[in-house]
Amino acid sequence: MSAPDPRIPPGACDCHCHVFGPAARFPYAEPRSYTPEDAPLEMYLALLDQLGLARGVVVQPSAYDRDNTATLDALRRAPERLRGVAVGGAELTPAILREMHAAGIRGLRANEYRRAGQAAYHGGVRLAEIMPLMPAMADLGWHLQLWIDAADLPELLPQLVRLPVPVVVDHMGRLHHSRGTADPGFQALRRGAAEGRLWAKLSGTYRLGATAPDYAEARPFHEALLAANPEVLVWGTDWPHPRPEGPVPDAAALLRIFLDWTPDPADRARVLSRNPARLYDFPPA
Repeated sequence: MSAPDPRIPPGACDCHCHVFGPAARFPYAEPRSYTPEDAPLEMYLALLDQLGLARGVVVQPSAYDRDNTATLDALRRAPERLRGVAVGGAELTPAILREMHAAGIRGLRANEYRRAGQAAYHGGVRLAEIMPLMPAMADLGWHLQLWIDAADLPELLPQLVRLPVPVVVDHMGRLHHSRGTADPGFQALRRGAAEGRLWAKLSGTYRLGATAPDYAEARPFHEALLAANPEVLVWGTDWPHPRPEGPVPDAAALLRIFLDWTPDPADRARVLSRNPARLYDFPPA
């Protein structure tokens, strides 16, 4: 293994990964949109070590629908190093949320990602079903993670900015790069970040339809969000990259691209370390 990049600050965090399997122990949901290869906790912790990252955030994937067992197991086995984002709705109670909190969960994920008006993935919970849980989430200091195409963000934005919890938009809004940074949906995300009303993940560069291996077409979106407000940005690998559009990315290359596109050491420290510590309730690095 090569030595970690010296530009990585102490306490750096990968804020978007998934843990899959072993399937024999943690079977996937039926039906599901994809069947991943096993990517268990041990592989992920080894990746963090390889990259030189101190921490990680395990996000419940749609292949498990609302069964958070694999995610919770990972958090309980590495409590100092990991936090998580769960999926659930009407079946959850404040007492269950408190149990999840003790295990390391710090947010719930809403799936509003649509293609031609239809859900793009089996599994997932719509925002409307999570709304009754907002008071309990606020009491715990949780956030809402939102999986959405930025094209649908302007319609939802008035509701989002009234929520009592932070709202974190996945993968820079996951709009195709050909729509450009002037796209009204991306501009809604940029303004929300500039006003401190929305957080965004500087992740999923390859999910914007950008070309491997350098994903240069995604750079203007990264830079626009960074210029808007580096205090509300986090970064993630999206490992193990389920359902990639194109070649499966290399996590080390994605980290290197982030560092190259974020030249200010103070901004790197914010996005990789300080902001995750606030959002996911990690102790200071």
